[in-house]
Parts: sequence; C-alpha cells; structure tokens
Amino acid sequence: MSDKLKNFLVRTASGAVLLGIVLAASLCHYTYALLLFVIMVVGMWEFYNIATKVECRPRYAVGLVAGVVMFLSAFMLFDGYATGRGLDMDMFLGGLLYLVMLIPLCFIVELFLASEHPLRNVASTLLGVWYVALPLSLMLFIPLLLTDRGWTPWAFLFYLFIVWANDVFAYIVGVTMGRHRLCERISPKKSWEGFIGGIVGALAVGAIGAKVVGGGYLLWLGLAFVVALTGVLGDLVESMFKREADVKDSGNIMPGHGGMLDRFDALLISSPFAFAYLAIMLY
Repeated sequence: MSDKLKNFLVRTASGAVLLGIVLAASLCHYTYALLLFVIMVVGMWEFYNIATKVECRPRYAVGLVAGVVMFLSAFMLFDGYATGRGLDMDMFLGGLLYLVMLIPLCFIVELFLASEHPLRNVASTLLGVWYVALPLSLMLFIPLLLTDRGWTPWAFLFYLFIVWANDVFAYIVGVTMGRHRLCERISPKKSWEGFIGGIVGALAVGAIGAKVVGGGYLLWLGLAFVVALTGVLGDLVESMFKREADVKDSGNIMPGHGGMLDRFDALLISSPFAFAYLAIMLY
C-alpha cells in the first residue's frame, strides 16, 4: 500500500470518527456543550504549545483556568435558556467575578518569575483565552439564536455543515479552477476561485438549513455568507501562527487532520461574527 493511499484511508477513517462524535454531541445541549469544552481545552493547549516555539512562555495554568471559568459562566446562561429554567444569577455573577480576578493574575504572576519577556508572556497567555475560549463560549448560543424552540440538534448541525461546505467547496473549486492566489504569503494554495466556490457552497447549505430548521431564508443566507467569509480568515489566521512557529500542524490528536485547531480554526474567527450577526438581526 502506497503512503498516499494509506494517508487517505487514515484521514477518511479519522474524519468518519469525528463526524460520529459531532452527531452524537448534537443529541442534547449538554453533550453539545461538552464537545465545545473539549475543543476549547485541547485547542488552548495547542495554541500555548505553538506560542512556546516563538520564544513566548504562556502561563498554561492561568490561561486554561481563565478559559474554563469563561466557558462555564457562559454555560450557565446557555443552560438556563436551553431548558427554560432561567438563569442562576448568583452562580453566573460569581463565575464572571472569578474570571475578572484571573485575568489580572497573568500580570501578577510575572512579577514573581524571573522572565526576560513578561509582556510577551502575558500577551500570549491572554491571547489563548480570547482566541480560543471566547469564540467557543459564544458558539454555545448560536444554535439557540437560530430557533425559538429551545435546543434543536439541526440548528447546530447545519451551522457546522455551512462551515464544512465552505471548506469542501473551496478545496474542490480551488484544485480544479484555482488560478489567482488569495493570500500567497500565508497560504500559497488558497485561491480567489476557491474562495468564491466556498461561499457558493455555504449559501447552498444555508438555504437547506432555512428549509429544515426554519427562521427564514434571509437569516440563513446572511449567516452562511458571514460564516464563509470569516471562516476563511480563521483558516488564514491559524496558518499565520503556524508559519511563524514553523510547524505543520497544531497537534496530532486527529490522525490525518492534525490538531484540534487545524480542524476547528474556522469556528474561532467565524463564531464571534456569526453571534454578532444573529444578535443584530434578531434583536
């Protein structure tokens, strides 16, 4: 068996396992939150590993605890809306207060460590929180904003299908028709033709999502356009970080796909824009 065929089979099997995990996670809002939580923790760890390769020393413990507290605070709000029980304000505010205390801790820690680059260390620690934990915390609410029926698995799945359709169509069109480079300095293989193909694919899946989930074609097509546009930027941002660190993948947790950031990088940039878009359109 050739190496190319072996890599293809490994990638296909790994992708099938990932799809199964995602489908299982859509069964209820608790498993959905658990999936995002795992992506967040592993993604932050991978990001900090990348940062260490460019002479930064992010404080893993401080950053990870801050990310977990941020996510759990968002989950309290998410769970209240998903179940209709409302929000336990004391627990929610307690989590936010704890988070507020953790962020300045990044600065205080550097006072007592013999570091040559405290500014660099603080910046990389906080960036892990804002680049990974914040988008995935916001991602909790997107399926709820797409429907008025509480937790609906198809709302989450079609959002993810839009992201994947953008990626798949961009790849297919780019390979077959790509001539003009999109951002050669960061990702030499991406083309404007692939970029447009990805948007078309995302819009098609968005239209199907409107039919299946409801909410209106305008809302879903606008969401698909926002996700496709910003999802490409998410891919480029992660490629920019990896290029500076001189690494091919962010990790090796998924054979054939690399790390968690490699597989979900589009979500990290697209979800804040998608959340803002839905909030503006609906409220």
